[in-house]
Amino acid sequence: MRFVPQHILYSSSYELTHWIINYFNFPSSLYSLIVHTQNTLIEQDKQHVWHPYSAIEADTPVYPVKSANGVYITLMDGRVLIDGMSSWWSAIHGYNHPVLNQAITTQLHDMAHIMFGGLTHQPAIDLALQLVKITPDPLQTVFFSDSGSVSVEVAMKMAIQYWHAKKQPHKNKLLTIRYGYHGDTFGAMSVSDPDNGMHSLFNNTLIEQLFADAPLCTFEQNCSAEDIAPLADKLKENHKQIAAVILEPIVQGAGGMRFYSPEYLQQVRELCTKYDVLLILDEIATGFGRTGKLFACEHAKIAPDILCLGKALTGGYMTLAATLATREIADTIRLGEPGLFMHGPTFMANPLACATALASLKLLLNSPWQSTVANIEQALRNGLQVCQQYPHVKEVRVLGAIGVIELHKAIDLKTLQAKFVAAGVWVRPFNKLIYLMPPFIISTEDLDSLISAVVTVVADIAPS
Repeated sequence: MRFVPQHILYSSSYELTHWIINYFNFPSSLYSLIVHTQNTLIEQDKQHVWHPYSAIEADTPVYPVKSANGVYITLMDGRVLIDGMSSWWSAIHGYNHPVLNQAITTQLHDMAHIMFGGLTHQPAIDLALQLVKITPDPLQTVFFSDSGSVSVEVAMKMAIQYWHAKKQPHKNKLLTIRYGYHGDTFGAMSVSDPDNGMHSLFNNTLIEQLFADAPLCTFEQNCSAEDIAPLADKLKENHKQIAAVILEPIVQGAGGMRFYSPEYLQQVRELCTKYDVLLILDEIATGFGRTGKLFACEHAKIAPDILCLGKALTGGYMTLAATLATREIADTIRLGEPGLFMHGPTFMANPLACATALASLKLLLNSPWQSTVANIEQALRNGLQVCQQYPHVKEVRVLGAIGVIELHKAIDLKTLQAKFVAAGVWVRPFNKLIYLMPPFIISTEDLDSLISAVVTVVADIAPS
């Protein structure tokens, strides 16, 4: 689409479609058919399909997608967008990757799915062994599930059942910090920020957990006594009823895209050990290289007792998550009552998903991903920093392949989303945040175009 005139490329979808029809001398009836088909799809979608954090018949636009390849999303109207979101952290290798396509095709010839109760298969075993190999040493056992939220539910249940097996059923609360986000299921919501998060509507229904103030120390700063004190005090006062501390390591994602000090995480690990409380780390968003380390907990050189993984596990191809735990936790549950872990999803360890995850991990680990992420980080730092001078911008921050522009006031999603699409990029802002997490395969040219488009749109936001 690079030969399309700029004024046409950034115009409405209908003007662009009309230009394409005329340019290639297609019959005019084709234009009517395309527009009719697109309008019909949008209307059917609007009437019948729920979207994330939206409503039926919402007035925020949705954009029908025809295909996706590499870092490019092709809309039905012919416009091509550079993807800045990796489909919410997951598509690290981009879209329609031949290696991942082949992994699915090969596995499909054997079986697409088989129940995991009483049966097992090579892709699940190989993936479990690979995850044990690349995660911190104490983690030796793997529970597969369908999604990140469910992996958090599994982690919480493991922690509670662990203490039940140790004859300490009173240790059944979770402690976390504010501004966290761990998913949309009920257990995960209960440990997500109750005031600043997205689930305050359900506060009277959720299990009441314990919350400490989040640290103010940034990634580059040391952790002060004031930073760790709120969580330390909660542990000192309540450790006899706390099963586990659960945190997103280093990066708090959907709760505010906050980056905190590795020293803080080190001290949390020490406090959990001191007070005999398990540590659950939610690496669903940060895992598999996004922060510059394979897992964000490596910045602090610590290991959790339980680790949650998801999103990029399959390279964004299909839904799969994993909860890893130490051998001590697994043995304690096995030797306690009822002698087994009480969870079992229907699509647990789906063979297609496991085979794809194995191929994705091989792609990542055999690539120079560290230097790739470092290059993306430098480009984001250099390119986004200019936004710091705008009066409506509160802060620009970058870590690994994550770039964040925080505004002083919440954005108008409907208006801003359309501006990004008109600029030829796919960026999905929320609340006060405009953020980027591009696929690792993005070229220097496309990354520069993505950053330039974001800076232009941000500059055009009128301060209020």
